[in-house]
Amino acid sequence: MINTKIYKAVYELAEKLMKAAAKDDRASFDALYAELKALCVANEDSEKDHPEQWETLADFTEALDEALLIYQKALDKAVEKASKDHIASIGFSMATLQVETGQPAAAIQSLQQAKASAQKIEDNDLKAEIDDLLNQLTQGQEPHFDQ
Repeated sequence: MINTKIYKAVYELAEKLMKAAAKDDRASFDALYAELKALCVANEDSEKDHPEQWETLADFTEALDEALLIYQKALDKAVEKASKDHIASIGFSMATLQVETGQPAAAIQSLQQAKASAQKIEDNDLKAEIDDLLNQLTQGQEPHFDQ
């Protein structure tokens, strides 16, 4: 379970990041992103370290290759904690970026891991998204994402 203070800080930063992005406020976005990254780094390898903070950082990382590395860090931490919800969510997010960066085989692998974990969670929407994207990729269809 994520530390309540960390959860609140990450959630509040995510909300502020979304608002800054919506306003095209680059200075605020960069400052908030730096704050979120500092929070993640400060908690890394401590009892407060949690995959959710890393997943959130990856969600707001604009450089796709860097975002994939951060998602991998989040996934490793989720696997370590046996957090099925996070494994499924992170795996799906990684797969969408892998598709975007021309890595369909890696995306399929991420989705298969996500699907295995998703069988044990309650989020039916996420399960459906994983299944849809996996089916598209394995059937050679051009993936499309619901926005």
